[in-house]
Amino acid sequence: MNLHTWWLFVTATFFISAAPGPNMLLIMSQSVRFNFRSAMCGAMGCLTALFLMMSASAAGLGVLLRNAPALFDALRWAGALYLAYLGYKVWTAPVSEATVDESANSAIVKASGWELYRVGFVTAASNPKALLFAAAFLPQFIQPGLPQLPQFGILLGSFTVIEMSWYLIYALGGFKLSMYLKKASVLKTFNRVTGGAFIGFAALMAGMKS
Repeated sequence: MNLHTWWLFVTATFFISAAPGPNMLLIMSQSVRFNFRSAMCGAMGCLTALFLMMSASAAGLGVLLRNAPALFDALRWAGALYLAYLGYKVWTAPVSEATVDESANSAIVKASGWELYRVGFVTAASNPKALLFAAAFLPQFIQPGLPQLPQFGILLGSFTVIEMSWYLIYALGGFKLSMYLKKASVLKTFNRVTGGAFIGFAALMAGMKS
């Protein structure tokens, strides 16, 4: 792969991944509500979904998605509905008047690693931004005259490192933020803000054009 092409991909991916979106907001929210390790379960769910979407794009399914507006619209509306549901769940998450530590401990018992992984997977899989990245953005950096599989491996590996680095940053940010959420009223406000943000993302998805 041409070094210039790879560098363009890395630079663009760095800024695309850094932009706050449903995936990053989910990781930060899980870190605040549960803990850093729990947020990493959600991060792995997101990465798994993105890996499968990029693999599908490499297999040629991205062309099908671009040429089937009805399919894209169906996926877009499904993603919007799921994010709206997720926003509702975060908005209405119960917050005890007891100490935050006691609330967190009870929440961790109720939220298994598998459940957090599943939420991360579905959130990433239903994100049209991720669909467009896999179907339209990634293929532009595959050079036709060179073996395609090694190029795909290089791009996927680079993307994984960049995306995971941002997940770590957002999770650490959420963990640091949780230290300031010592009152139930403040934590409730945080849940309302993040829940509202998810609902806002759902509205943006619903308004996207295929």
